[in-house]
Amino acid sequence: MARKDRTGNRKPRDQRMVKRVPEMGYYLVVTDTEATERCYFTGLHDSLPENVKKKLVIKVIETKTQNLIQKCLEMTAYEAQYRIPWIVFDRDQVQNFDQIIRDAKKAGINVGWSNPCFEIWMYAYFGSMPVIQESWVCCSRFGELYKSRTGQDYSKSDANMYKRLCESGDEEKALKLAEEKYEQCIREGKQLPSEVFPATMVHELVGEIKRKVNG
Repeated sequence: MARKDRTGNRKPRDQRMVKRVPEMGYYLVVTDTEATERCYFTGLHDSLPENVKKKLVIKVIETKTQNLIQKCLEMTAYEAQYRIPWIVFDRDQVQNFDQIIRDAKKAGINVGWSNPCFEIWMYAYFGSMPVIQESWVCCSRFGELYKSRTGQDYSKSDANMYKRLCESGDEEKALKLAEEKYEQCIREGKQLPSEVFPATMVHELVGEIKRKVNG
């Protein structure tokens, strides 16, 4: 039953829906990892000013790599007019990495891919994105750097991950560095995302959110 307004008249359903729409966007982030991306993006949202948190939603959903697109479309179908869909995943050992990216874009889904892994994006907070092809090597070396800069052991499930990155690193420089590295790879003739490394597109998602907050 529709609710009534102060005059006793029933409120149209679409009118009540508009009031629930986050003014600055509802970011739906579907990822294939259990901890890292959730901790990072939850930390990002927690860092926003109190008056912004209710205006900008970041919802992280986990699923299997092969289900990223399907899950994202399913979750976007609810109130599709204002949900901003993203899938965030790593090159790692994903065989159909390039195809997933192509299919996602065709479906109108933004893609925050990283090559070789999400840690290459977090590396940028500390001023570098080294040429590392293997994800396990990247994670290991990043862990060493993370501890030397933050004084804490690196854990993919650390709820304070984002906070530590911002306190001990530089997010603005990270955004700029990630863009420069990507453009450098393109100038070198690398076209397929699987060939583009070290690189990440996560900076586009983070940069968009930050521009909304600061603008």
